[in-house]
Formats: sequence, structure tokens, C-alpha cells
Amino acid sequence: MTDPRIKKLADVLVSYSTKVKPGEWVMVYYHPLAEPLAAEVFRAVLQAGGHPSAMVDSDLLLEVLHRYGSDDQLLWISPLEDLAYKKADVGIVLLGSDNTRYMSSLDPQKQGKRAESQGELLKIMMERTGKGDFRWVLTQFPCQAYAQDADMSMIDFEDFIHQAMFTDQEDPVAAWKKIHDEQQKIVDWLKGKKQVTIKSPHADLTLSIEGRGFINADGTYNMPSGEVYTSPVEDSVEGWIEFTYPAIHLGREVTGIRFEIEKGRVTKASADKNEDFLLAMLDTDEGARVLGEFAIGTNYGIQQFTGSILYDEKIGGSFHVAAGLGFPEIGGKNISAIHWDFICDIKKGSEIKVDGELLYKDGQFVI
Repeated sequence: MTDPRIKKLADVLVSYSTKVKPGEWVMVYYHPLAEPLAAEVFRAVLQAGGHPSAMVDSDLLLEVLHRYGSDDQLLWISPLEDLAYKKADVGIVLLGSDNTRYMSSLDPQKQGKRAESQGELLKIMMERTGKGDFRWVLTQFPCQAYAQDADMSMIDFEDFIHQAMFTDQEDPVAAWKKIHDEQQKIVDWLKGKKQVTIKSPHADLTLSIEGRGFINADGTYNMPSGEVYTSPVEDSVEGWIEFTYPAIHLGREVTGIRFEIEKGRVTKASADKNEDFLLAMLDTDEGARVLGEFAIGTNYGIQQFTGSILYDEKIGGSFHVAAGLGFPEIGGKNISAIHWDFICDIKKGSEIKVDGELLYKDGQFVI
């Protein structure tokens, strides 16, 4: 029997996050473990008058591609994916995993090649999103691998994710609209501001936001959500950050990461674990060492590290930056095949000032 919260989640993804309209092509990209949610999404799309189709993700097939594929094969873009990214009106991505570390032993250089090809699709998606031609949302289906990474039982993990998405409530859409209104006050306050400074035991950073907008992440692109973010002026970021949480990308966990940043570029990067993978990803292309995002997590319903960036980047009392692709819809100009988020705790001894005025102190907004 399908968990009734899964049906509620599908309705939120279709009616709130992507607002599917009659006649629209909706591409549902899902992992086999997420098929119960995919079926409910299909139902919701059909009831909204849309035309759903599907592509299936697979840990095993991706592992085979990376182990046996040549550089040309890793760089090849499927015409089916190319068509979907260029023509679909809506994309709904339902992640799942049998084993989140299945790519841990694969060649980082091959992973970089694959990231390069997927970067072309990511660029198309971001450009169409910025123009308003494409709406999308990404979420995770609760499965044992994610629960294990979060150090939870399956029952506890399911309760955790539904609480974070408000799908344990009678009216989750109303809850997300309330989050939107609260975050919009912060976005409005930041409008027209120029410089951000971050001081904490783990970071000393300055960056320009002049001419850049902030996005109110209210459950429309990610589910769950809860952040305000921008693309900083590309050559403006100066300082250093010691990231307090592991960074997980392509199945690799990188810990003890430190960045030194000059004129917007990561000039020195180190890690205690999987440093070779970190450096390989940062050398993917010319834009990979430029910071394409600065964000503050606002979801105080998420307080523990889960090993999933979808949840962890939203942790209330944290900020994060992303190396790589910026957001053109808010003025970001950096282009890269990667967009990798790195998270830092700022709950103690920390403050964020904007144009000299205190915005945030010890994990809380003060405006």
C-alpha cells in the first residue's frame, strides 16, 4: 500500500512546484526505486491535463558506463535527453539510490568527462529556466540507502523527509506559501544591496551582489526547499572557507575541505579525504573554480546532516557556495559543466553583514 504522504507529495510537485497546465509535455525522470512516486506523479499530471513521459535512471547502468565507456562515449549526449531538455515544458526529477557510494572507486577523470557532457544539458536547462520556457522540480524518494546515509531507520527517515516537505500536514501547499512570504521579506531587503561580508570561525569572505537578484527558494525547484540564493559577481569573491560538512558529488564523499579564493576563483583547494576527486572536478573546465552561487539555508526543520545535498544545503543556520555554473535568471554569468554545493555551519560566533548592516547572526536573521 502506497504511503498516503507520497500521493500528497506528487500533488504538491505537480500543482504547486511546477504548476502543470493542460497540454504541456511533462518529462518525469525517475530511479526504479522511485516508481511508486512516479506513478502518482503520472496520475497528477494526467489529472492536470498534461502529457507525461518518462526516462529511467539507474545506478547500475551509470556504473557500467563509467567503467567501460570511452571518452567519446562518456561525452556523447543521447538524442532523447537532448530533445527532452530542449522541448519539454516541465521536468520532474525523482531521485533514488540502491547505494549512494556506488561510484566511489571509479576514475575521477572519467567522471569529469561525464560531467562535461551533462553540463551541456544543464546549461540548456538553466537558460530555458531563466527565460521562463521550462519549469522543473527535483526531489528524492525515501529509500534505504538515503536512510543509512542519514543514520536513521527507514521509518524515522520517512517521517523526517515528510516533515521537511510539509507533506505530513493537511495542506502542504499553504505551508509552502507561508515559507515563500517569510523568505520574500529577506529577498526584498537584499534588493539593491552591493556587498556581503561573512565572518565566522570557519570563514572570512567578502563578495559583491551588485546588480544581482536573490531567488526565494520556496519549493518550486527543490522539494524540500528553504534558502535564499544568488550568483555573486564573478570576480568579486575574496577570502577563505573551511567547510564544516562533507561534500558529496557523483557518489564520492569529500571531507575536510578548505578553499582559498582570490578574484572570484578558487586558487587553492584541499581536503582530508578524496582530495584528488575534488581537484579533478574543480579542473573540469575554466568556470569550475568560479563561485556560481552564494546562499543562506532557512529550513530550520532540517537540523541534522543527512549526506544528501537536497536536504543539507537547506539546513537552518548554514550558508553554502557552489563551484561552477551560475544562475542567468538573476544575472549570473559563469558557465561550467558542474554546479557543486559546499556547506558551512554558522550557528556560533558568526555574522553576515550587507553594506555594513547586520543581516544574520549566529544562525538567525536579525532584520
